Amino acid sequence: MHASYAELHCISNFTFLRGASHPEELVARALALGYAGLALTDECSFAGSVRAHLALRDAGSTAAGFQLVHGTEIRLADGAQLVLLAQDRTGYGNLSELVTLARRAADKGQYRIDSATLAAHARLLDGTLGLLVPPPLFEGGTVLDGAAAHTERQARWLRGLLGERAWIACTLVHGPDDDHHLEQLQAVARRSGLPLTAAGGVHMHQRGRKKLQDALTAVRHRLPLDQCGTRLAPNAERVLRPLARLARLYPAELLLESARIAGLCAFSLDELRYEYPEEIVPAGETAAGYLRRVTADGAARRYPAGVPARVQGLLDHELALITELHYEPYFLTVYDIVRFARSRAILCQGRGSAANSAVCYCLGITEVDPERMSVLFERFISRERNEPPDIDVDFEHQRREEVMQYLFAKYGRERAALTAALHTYRPRGALRDLGKALGLSLDQVDRLSRNMAWWDGGRIAPSRLVDAGFDPDNPVMVQLLELAHELIGFPRHLSQHSGGFVIARDRLSRLVPIENAAMAERTVIQWDKDDLDALGLLKVDVLALGMLSCLRRALDHVNAFAPGGPPLQVGDIPAEDPQVYDMLCRGDSLGVFQVESRAQMNMLPRLQPRRFYDLVIETAIVRPGPIQGGMVHPYLRRRQGLEPVTYPSPAVQAVLERTLGVSIFQEQVMQLAVVAAGFSPGEADRLRRAMAAWKRKGGIGPFRDKLVAGMLARGYRAEYAEQIVRQIQGFGEYGFPESHAASFALLVYVSAWLKCRHPAAFCAALLDSQPLGFYAPAQIVRDALDHGVPVLPVCVTASRWHCTLEAAAHHGQARPRTPAVRLGLA
Repeated sequence: MHASYAELHCISNFTFLRGASHPEELVARALALGYAGLALTDECSFAGSVRAHLALRDAGSTAAGFQLVHGTEIRLADGAQLVLLAQDRTGYGNLSELVTLARRAADKGQYRIDSATLAAHARLLDGTLGLLVPPPLFEGGTVLDGAAAHTERQARWLRGLLGERAWIACTLVHGPDDDHHLEQLQAVARRSGLPLTAAGGVHMHQRGRKKLQDALTAVRHRLPLDQCGTRLAPNAERVLRPLARLARLYPAELLLESARIAGLCAFSLDELRYEYPEEIVPAGETAAGYLRRVTADGAARRYPAGVPARVQGLLDHELALITELHYEPYFLTVYDIVRFARSRAILCQGRGSAANSAVCYCLGITEVDPERMSVLFERFISRERNEPPDIDVDFEHQRREEVMQYLFAKYGRERAALTAALHTYRPRGALRDLGKALGLSLDQVDRLSRNMAWWDGGRIAPSRLVDAGFDPDNPVMVQLLELAHELIGFPRHLSQHSGGFVIARDRLSRLVPIENAAMAERTVIQWDKDDLDALGLLKVDVLALGMLSCLRRALDHVNAFAPGGPPLQVGDIPAEDPQVYDMLCRGDSLGVFQVESRAQMNMLPRLQPRRFYDLVIETAIVRPGPIQGGMVHPYLRRRQGLEPVTYPSPAVQAVLERTLGVSIFQEQVMQLAVVAAGFSPGEADRLRRAMAAWKRKGGIGPFRDKLVAGMLARGYRAEYAEQIVRQIQGFGEYGFPESHAASFALLVYVSAWLKCRHPAAFCAALLDSQPLGFYAPAQIVRDALDHGVPVLPVCVTASRWHCTLEAAAHHGQARPRTPAVRLGLA
């Protein structure tokens, strides 16, 4: 029987360009080898922690007794290398703050902390364990001068900080000096009073990744592999090794000590609890009472003649569900953001699974009237998923920064930060970096990467190399392809999300580390939106949308040209104007939000939209998901009466009836997994979450067999089952949710109404919002002229910086009700 062992020093590929394995691979391998535990200790980072946590959760009963330890590796600026491990929730929060301290002290992607700073913040070591990772003490049969004494000084210093919670990490990698290195460390341990433990300094989960790890080293040092020399590891021992091999290398007591240390660490990410900000609720009120009050006030404004009974029923139902799930603070947080924007006359529009609710309509978060979109309320918020509702808010792109700085000012940098966006290697980037590492010239690397296309997916076909003028059988090319296919999907770096904010009641840095973004005045956390979703942490998307800037300008032009009455607002625009739909049915949509591309202009006359829900479908159908799933032509044929609308079962009919038996929206595809393949709501949710991973890893993996088997068992034909699998694959890459399509459809209608009813104002607004959309200013002007809008040239005495509307002249006389566009100096 081999000694028990836990790996205490292990980095993943979230230690960018050092680690050569995904966190999931490391956890799976440690479990397969029978380890007692694994510490994920990425360098000054917890970026991979959630992935490891989820991998352990998915392992189920096979992970019984296995301890996943969350920690970090930190290299102090004045020399010592430490591994710090979280024992409990306090220790995790302290380490998260320590990582934040080090990251905030340096530029994006860097960190800085020295021994004096660490000692000054010694409170952040409470609840943690520490390992000193010593440098080599012996080389080539000779003791390195001063190395042992230096390590002893560091050991005494660490013992002074941590007392009985510190060890020296003994890393034996089957080198010629292992025995001497061990002897020297044992002597240092005796003199310093700091015990030894085994720790592997792991960079990869299996030996086959050694070539990739070498290549990553070359990329990191910006050198060809053949010039890296001793920068490369001499062997493949920095890997998770079988217990029998470890027992031959280490004294048994060092292995047992590693397992004992892991046993001292009981923290799990499941212990993290998100708490909403308190200041969004006025003093003396409860969150539930305040939400009901502001919703009722909003309903009175929306429906001055009285709230319709149906809408009141929706409000009561939604508020009851919000109260049951304790989501009032979430809606109030979004309400506060939107209220600030409206106080500054910043146009905004919410979207998402919860945004198109009656509550959000009354709160002013969305302009989508529940009378027009009743179908969405079954998708409101889910008891089964037990996750926060999803609301994204789009703001005018040129004024979104005002909203972001409002949040930073209101909550402080300690409590608010942007979500990270994880950038991973794609084929083109993998070929560029690896090509340089393998010694290809810059010209060759450029030819290789230029020849890749996004539609190639996650594989690089040898034919692409031939097209670029390379021999795919050349040994260098064979190695390049092999390494590239391993590297695709690896994390490359973290950047800031386009606008996802995480806001906490107390210090956010005790939930997740915060670091500087490349952009001034921006800070980001180390987790992306998928990580946040997995842990149930609040994220509010504060996004920028150019069309909102255009709409606000167009409304301003309309109101300025015809003063006197109440100002026209988005909510005042008449619904279901037949002339607007006539214009769209002709494909006359240059400049109209979402439907101005050539593909959309061709689709509009074929789809013939005549009501708001048609625009919802139009917005979603001309996208790669439905196209790849082969859904577009069947829908059009059924809509035109050219083929019958059929359903393989009543259950499928209930899901697809509103779209004529064709799945167009992401929600429908997920519902089909439940009603047709027998997925539980929880399994369907895991399927939805896994979609993000399909982009990185390709294929629907373990879900495919379950989907097909479930559908066959329920009497569906094999061809239909394969069709659903293809749809899910397509939607995993590019699916569009119905809730988002509804919000976008409203902007389609509003922009189309302005183009139809106020073409001069719309033209002027489009020109002043450039760059926006598909068309150059000259094309926008040409389209306006074709619609009878007079366009006056730039005039040094008449033009302002932006475009303006003037009374059009007819035979020398001004026509006050007919506006002309005066081009601006801009």
